[in-house]
Amino acid sequence: MNQKSVEQMKYIEITQAGGPEVLQVAEGARPEITADEVLIEVYATGINRPDILQRQGLYPMPKGVTPIPGLEVSGVVAQVGAQVTQFKVGDKVCALTNGGGYAEYCAVPANQTLKIPKNLSFVEAAAIPETYFTVWANLFQIGQLKTDETVLIHGGASGIGSTAISLCHAMGIKNFSTVGHDDKVEKLSPMSQVINYKTQDFEKEVLALTGGQGVDVILDIIGAAYFNQNLRLLKRDGRLVIIGFMGGRKVDGFDIQELMLKRAVVTGSTMRARTNAEKAKITQELEQFVWPLIEADQCKPMIYKTFAFADVAQAHQCLESSQHIGKVVLEIKS
Repeated sequence: MNQKSVEQMKYIEITQAGGPEVLQVAEGARPEITADEVLIEVYATGINRPDILQRQGLYPMPKGVTPIPGLEVSGVVAQVGAQVTQFKVGDKVCALTNGGGYAEYCAVPANQTLKIPKNLSFVEAAAIPETYFTVWANLFQIGQLKTDETVLIHGGASGIGSTAISLCHAMGIKNFSTVGHDDKVEKLSPMSQVINYKTQDFEKEVLALTGGQGVDVILDIIGAAYFNQNLRLLKRDGRLVIIGFMGGRKVDGFDIQELMLKRAVVTGSTMRARTNAEKAKITQELEQFVWPLIEADQCKPMIYKTFAFADVAQAHQCLESSQHIGKVVLEIKS
């Protein structure tokens, strides 16, 4: 193999803002790593909602970050930076990227990288970082969820939702969730008290299931459409953590008095805007608190479907259809 081919890689290019058809396989140079990064030969990468927004031109990458989409990868360490001591070439790892996951090689900060639990495949490991980082940061760091509290998880069948349900179930935390189809109710019911929001009023159902008390924490990807119902469902000192706005960004009829009387906290966050130090702290806590649960088979990512690298447009279509239960993964190397 000549030197040029060694340094080249295939990646997915967003040729212009638009539908899944704008995703095309391209070829270019492998990324160069800095002293605190590792170069990962990518075996699989997870498909996430921010990837779709980026493809549509609605979620641009920060200045200086690769335009190649992909926020999580699994694979094998191909190169380590001069300051990296915790990994070596050949280690099987998964990582939260700053972009660039839809490629044969991806440069990632070492402190956003974790060794793959021995009981997980590369496909399963690729489905961990974006959702587990997001759930841990929002439910447990920001939301301060405790094991003796209750939580409502909207979008229970999504990658974020199924991760939150699985993690809460493994930790013995009573959780409720909303989905839009009876098949999803059936699939998730062993781990959650699941409500079909299309056939049931989730506010009434949660109140009935909690004896009128409501819940301590709500993890919400819907936003404005659910805001007032969410607020009414919070217990005193409850926390509403908003991580998406699929149901709109602007709330009509917001009653500030309700917020005050409940001493409620309403907050939100994105992962991309977090600093490297913040992401490193999440990495450390996942390794300390979540990795033992995964290795004990008490929780693991739920994989809905895998697609070949060249079928990335179909993978995006699958996620956008909202028929999935769990994660959609792109398999780059088998």
